[in-house]
Amino acid sequence: MGFLKKLKNKIEEKILKKPKEDEVVEKLKEAKIDTYKKGLKKTKKSVVRKLKKLSTEKLPLDDNYFERLEEILIEADINYDTTKKIILGVKKRIVKNKAKDSSEVSDFIFEEIYDLYGKTDTTLHLKDKGLSVILVVGVNGVGKTTSIAKIANMLIKDGKKVHLAAGDTFRAGAVQQLGVWAERLNISITKPQKEGQDPASVVYTSIEEALKNNSDVLICDTAGRLQSKVNLMKELEKINNIISKKVEGGTSETLLVIDATTGQNAISQAQGFNEVTKLTGIILTKLDGTAKGGIIISVKDIVDIPVKYIGLGEKIDDLQPFKLDEYIYSLTEDFDKPLEEDED
Repeated sequence: MGFLKKLKNKIEEKILKKPKEDEVVEKLKEAKIDTYKKGLKKTKKSVVRKLKKLSTEKLPLDDNYFERLEEILIEADINYDTTKKIILGVKKRIVKNKAKDSSEVSDFIFEEIYDLYGKTDTTLHLKDKGLSVILVVGVNGVGKTTSIAKIANMLIKDGKKVHLAAGDTFRAGAVQQLGVWAERLNISITKPQKEGQDPASVVYTSIEEALKNNSDVLICDTAGRLQSKVNLMKELEKINNIISKKVEGGTSETLLVIDATTGQNAISQAQGFNEVTKLTGIILTKLDGTAKGGIIISVKDIVDIPVKYIGLGEKIDDLQPFKLDEYIYSLTEDFDKPLEEDED
């Protein structure tokens, strides 16, 4: 049995065909898969369809085939070096399995991507007791404030008491937007007393207020700048020092928000912020707005930081924990069907 068939059976057994002991849980699982499918529709219609077409042509496994495969992977926003790794791995699998033409290679491509990404812990590491602090960083315009609200919403549903810190004090709109979300979610928030206030002082006050309110999680917004690494480094270093002094164990998570539609620029952003502050995970927003879903693979391979959440729509529930199995399943669910049966 091939890799894609095994994966399909695994997902459908686990989520779609499991005996319905709890109807509510089952509906939530099915809704999650549906969100993945809808959010990855552009990637599926573009990249995966091209791979499918390449497979049906039954091409000889020569330089021409691998050039076309390389082109498809790079167009999907898979970094050049990562693409070379994938193709090298595919070639080894071809030799090992004595494959004769392109119709036998599709499984190898997705299996190689799966193995290259590897088993990665994408859960949020929060304390069982005491205050957990999540620091959220990223350039302006990537959906940072909205992502904070969506994570807060998930944590609230999980029974956590959440407090927000409006630490992006250099942009009045960010403070106002986060305030609106706090009101909608009915949670507390610490705002700066004036525009341009020292972000570290806002975080300091927010920790005191979160502890006073017996909050479980404090999510801190930060200024969306990367142009001046020196200033940003000093700012984040100061914030981290305050968190370390005020909260046992310091920051639980430092998450970078990246807009998936920025393509390869996402890698340079991840590298830049990781130099400034140690990142623990990535939130990849607007994945539903691009056909180039391969950036997930590239960021993990090049920067070695896992994608923990992916944005698959504008609704507050459309930010989903990233699961590699469900990602590949949603892209390849009907890979074995003829091209004319593809979804519109």
